[in-house]
Amino acid sequence: MVGILMGSDSDFDIMKEAAAVLDEFSIPYEMSVISAHRTPKDLEAYATQAKSNGLKIIIAGAGAAAHLPGVTAAFTVLPVIGVPIFNKKLSGQDSLYSIVQMPPGIPVATVGIDNARNGALMAVHILALTDPSIMSSLEEFREKLAEASRLKNRKVQEKLHANS
Repeated sequence: MVGILMGSDSDFDIMKEAAAVLDEFSIPYEMSVISAHRTPKDLEAYATQAKSNGLKIIIAGAGAAAHLPGVTAAFTVLPVIGVPIFNKKLSGQDSLYSIVQMPPGIPVATVGIDNARNGALMAVHILALTDPSIMSSLEEFREKLAEASRLKNRKVQEKLHANS
């Protein structure tokens, strides 16, 4: 249902977080290394066939020149979520700007640097629009987030009042 792409296996440690989220929601995915620069024909084949292969969304992580999400979006009408990946030279800012500054007509939704987890959560949100089961799981997930936040507040309040 979701394709996870990365331009190099060095991106795996970041992009596996997207897979972990999709596992949490029991959403099927596939993961591939396809370079927009080194294997552009492979990327074209993957992206142009993604819809007919049953994918609904593609999450693409890329560092440095970061063309993978944009080129993927150029080859498919499926939503593409870009994950900029940190690099030593420019701290991932080049990746962020490259992904977020797509030309009009070829959008790529973009999350924060190294935030593949949010990329996958965005995919979950999109899929939940047409799948009541995913929507229910997402609502439960959001309630757990809220409860965790409330618990943190209670702990702070307890510490505050213990010192008074």
